[in-house]
Amino acid sequence: MPAKPDLGSAALQRPSSPPQVVHVSASTCQNLSLFKDLMKEYRRLDDTINMRLNRNLAAFRDRDRLGSSGKSVASLQDESCAYFWRELVASWKGRAEIIDYCVQVVDQTMAQKRAALEAQETGPDAERKIQAALFGDQVKLNQIHNELAVEKIVRRRSLEAFTSRCRYFQPPMSDVEGREWWEDTESRR
Repeated sequence: MPAKPDLGSAALQRPSSPPQVVHVSASTCQNLSLFKDLMKEYRRLDDTINMRLNRNLAAFRDRDRLGSSGKSVASLQDESCAYFWRELVASWKGRAEIIDYCVQVVDQTMAQKRAALEAQETGPDAERKIQAALFGDQVKLNQIHNELAVEKIVRRRSLEAFTSRCRYFQPPMSDVEGREWWEDTESRR
């Protein structure tokens, strides 16, 4: 019998599990169902952002209580927001890398098939098969590009939730990529 999930306070106090490291291969990119499932798994942080922000702040408060550092609530909130921001940006970066990698994989596959068509060393039957495969690859490429649009929407939603809780947070200047995403999302509001 599977273990019962933690609920209530136990769920909030349990540390959040780090995202599982997945090694994406070309076959992952070629299998749209697997690719979409992977993206869904990687978006879990964004989908549960409010609960995770609550859990994160509670963990920082508990750690402060145990350590009795005497930090103010505002200081704890700032630390909590900075920590969560790093986690959020790492998640966004991981997904962007997967999408970019898969775009390259499908582009490369399509280039090989186009080269085979241009070589004209194949008969009409083989040519039709290659053209059909190229069409299938174009559909994959469109689906992967659609994930870029979904990413922008997910980031905007996550950033709205994040800024509603971390009103005074600004990404550090050293976080160039995070600042770009922040500014891009802010400009689209």
